[in-house]
Amino acid sequence: MSDNCLCNSLYRYIGQTVTIFTTSGGISGSGYTGVLAAVNDNCVKLITDIGAAPNCPLGSTCGCAPAVNSYGNRYYGNNNGCGSCCNRWLGSVTEIPICKIASFTHNAI
Repeated sequence: MSDNCLCNSLYRYIGQTVTIFTTSGGISGSGYTGVLAAVNDNCVKLITDIGAAPNCPLGSTCGCAPAVNSYGNRYYGNNNGCGSCCNRWLGSVTEIPICKIASFTHNAI
């Protein structure tokens, strides 16, 4: 299958969950599953882990401030006496070169 044909096939599934298998070995050869976000002639982007929604969408009314550990160091986090507004989890995106794709799987439509 030519790269152009593969790109056209992938493009039809933007916004849907797919699994892409690569020609590499190890754990990456087991495939990447995520929502197909973008396709171009060089690579595809999968959202493999969706980030959290904003906890304080109306501003900083939750009063998030750094906590101080037993060594006197300030830090942010979810388990430090600070509200959940300190959640800094952004999710993850995987970019796969077109030339390294062995196959992809999608739901039948």
